[in-house]
Amino acid sequence: MSLTLTPSAVIRVSRGNFDPARFAEVQRMTRDTGEYLLPAINKLPGLLGYFAGASPSGSIVHVSIWDSDEHAQQMSRLNEMIVDARNAATAVGVEFIPIVNYPISWSS
Repeated sequence: MSLTLTPSAVIRVSRGNFDPARFAEVQRMTRDTGEYLLPAINKLPGLLGYFAGASPSGSIVHVSIWDSDEHAQQMSRLNEMIVDARNAATAVGVEFIPIVNYPISWSS
């Protein structure tokens, strides 16, 4: 994947942990929430890419690339994310750690 990045581009990383015994539930929840998250996220200006996945070792991650920190901050106001998807994740035992936006230092 090749992206044209602005000097203000950021990577937004949201991580959570869960009991690995619940992996099948978490994986299903991750797929199901994508059905309503993707259309909502894709409407936001500044999005360059979005990726989500769950690991059988008990970790879940959402990584997105934005053209600016300002645009990345839209995610913390997106109802489908902060209410619907968070409630779905909590229901299957996911505990999130603080979200971090990282200014991009380099890319390939």
